[in-house]
Amino acid sequence: MGDSTGHKHKHLEFTLAVVSELSSSSSVSSSSSTPVIARFSADDGVAALRFHQGSEFIDGFNVDLGTSQLFKLGPLQSLCVSESADTNKEKSYSRGVSIRFRNEEESRDFHSAFEQWQMESKGTYYAAVIENRVDFTGRVVVDVGAGSGILSLFAAQAGAKHVYAVEASEMADYARKLITGNPTLGQRITVTKGKVEEVELPEKADILISEPMGTLLVNERMLESYIIARDRFLAPNGKMFPSTGRIHMAPFSDEYLFVEIANKALFWQQQNYYGVDLTPLYGSAFQGYFSQPVVDAFDPRLLVCPPMCHVLNFNEIKEEDLYEIDIPLKFTASVGTRVHGLACWFDVLFNGSTVQRWLTTAPGAPTTHWYQIRCVLSQPIYVMAGQEITGQLHMIAHNAQSYTIYLTLSTKMWGPGAEQGGIVQTSSCKLDLKEPYYRMSQPQPYTMAQDQQPHQLLQAQDIPPIHTEDLDLEELELLQQPSEPLGAQQHQ
Repeated sequence: MGDSTGHKHKHLEFTLAVVSELSSSSSVSSSSSTPVIARFSADDGVAALRFHQGSEFIDGFNVDLGTSQLFKLGPLQSLCVSESADTNKEKSYSRGVSIRFRNEEESRDFHSAFEQWQMESKGTYYAAVIENRVDFTGRVVVDVGAGSGILSLFAAQAGAKHVYAVEASEMADYARKLITGNPTLGQRITVTKGKVEEVELPEKADILISEPMGTLLVNERMLESYIIARDRFLAPNGKMFPSTGRIHMAPFSDEYLFVEIANKALFWQQQNYYGVDLTPLYGSAFQGYFSQPVVDAFDPRLLVCPPMCHVLNFNEIKEEDLYEIDIPLKFTASVGTRVHGLACWFDVLFNGSTVQRWLTTAPGAPTTHWYQIRCVLSQPIYVMAGQEITGQLHMIAHNAQSYTIYLTLSTKMWGPGAEQGGIVQTSSCKLDLKEPYYRMSQPQPYTMAQDQQPHQLLQAQDIPPIHTEDLDLEELELLQQPSEPLGAQQHQ
């Protein structure tokens, strides 16, 4: 049940099945008379998640949304992990709260609410709206995929004439409760439950506002709904918040991650597992683990090239343009090392009339719940400083509201006579963006530069074969030489 005492004291509540604190192994379960409640609140400007049973808050279970991440472990099980205090400028996760939901729908709604309330704690959306009051004052706003209705309340705070909050899921009911509890703002907000493709609104919008971004920007395919809403509801010359998205990409080198993924398949190398030879499935298992994109926060020093980006202009792009996205890749290596795959992140622009504000998920920037994503090759490729890396990132939408990713990276001949040479090495992989490997870690502090021959950490038998028949002895020796670090060239 939701309640509020004003727009500075907003609350949203969910009933849970069980909540457990991992470090103490203590747990609290719901009963018919005293259910366990998770409450999102924003008292005094601090967004937090608290748990209580009956009228009593459960000690030790409070979560600061500004320093926490939520991980989905299963259809009904999630894990909320909180950071400890900053020690020696290195962050580390210190505690976790396990949450079990009563059904999948409540799990989805909780995750959606967590993301939106976490956005409020980071303040980017709020700042983008309030700093651009001139765009909202006296205007009609449509909140696409409104969720709990927080963005609608922001728009009303900025002086919107009226806000239409469109939400297809059961979260629309929570949005109504939250907005009803804020009557001063709520009298200018109408919650409409339904899909943007189907609902009808009484007037055109001057502004669309939404949080349509998923992992790698396009996961969950919410951008398509955002574009449909633009075509159906936005008046000519209307504004979109956000208006532009950019997918940034750069090859990376990370021996630790590569070995971590490869070692997952070691179970299938057993020749006598209770009398069963598992090795026939080793190859399939090995490739299977590499078909999962890795979602985590990584150290930007792992990048081996300056990044490139692919721009999506939400004001102009067509819905069908998002069904299949093809990005030609071309980089110049800044270091000599092994390339283990392609790292990706995104940012979006709120192009207000007063202030232009970017929300970024870049490595090295404050970590968001989107993290970054890395597509890891099962067969790395070698590069030398100055060598060109080409390839393709091809993404095809599928019915599970996500994308199949096809990645190819190649290196060309290097040195005298290179103009007559062709491809020296190439490596490809197929990944499902819907089934990532959520790697619960913060960027690892490196005591040595990434170019200092990190491949020496692996034994030769651990490294998949590299096709080097086209390389001469001198080039192979160059591959082993340390290079200057990437430095400032890492950042665009």
